[in-house]
Amino acid sequence: MNDVTHILNAIERGDPKAAGQLLPLVYDELRKLAACKMANEAPGQTLQPTALVHEAWLRLGGAQDQAWESRAHFFGAAAEAMRRILIENARRKKALRHGAGQAQLDVQELEIAAPAADDQMLAIDEALNKLATLDKEKAELVKLRFFVGMTIEEAAAVLGISEATAKRWWIYTRAWLYAEVRPSG
Repeated sequence: MNDVTHILNAIERGDPKAAGQLLPLVYDELRKLAACKMANEAPGQTLQPTALVHEAWLRLGGAQDQAWESRAHFFGAAAEAMRRILIENARRKKALRHGAGQAQLDVQELEIAAPAADDQMLAIDEALNKLATLDKEKAELVKLRFFVGMTIEEAAAVLGISEATAKRWWIYTRAWLYAEVRPSG
């Protein structure tokens, strides 16, 4: 990832070739992270890891004309882009024209309703927005872990904190998010 930092610095200096060099270096990493995240999604998910990475890349502007301060800034922006894409996808599925929360049934197995992962995704997004107002750094850790699928070690490196601090923050934020998201009663 050291090469990524050099390329991000070159982009910031205005090197026109640098943006073209960035995608090949980060594509496999972003694709791997997206695949890890998508593996935890509910069955029947129509968004594929490749599509998630491509959409995130487009939202990042193809890394052209961006002033990336560091590797952490780039991956933080990528995590935010992936989060927004997944949230928009969940909202789209839940929209009235798509059934507005009606249970989907598999034609082959009419007894079993599809899981309500989109409701959970929206609840997590709402709680994460609330956490960001209270503690932005911990919210960034959650984005990197939950939406990008980074390990504690990778997220700590991106955020520039120790692994021990990242572990403490992760334990705290998981408990905080659970308390925010769990149904009352």
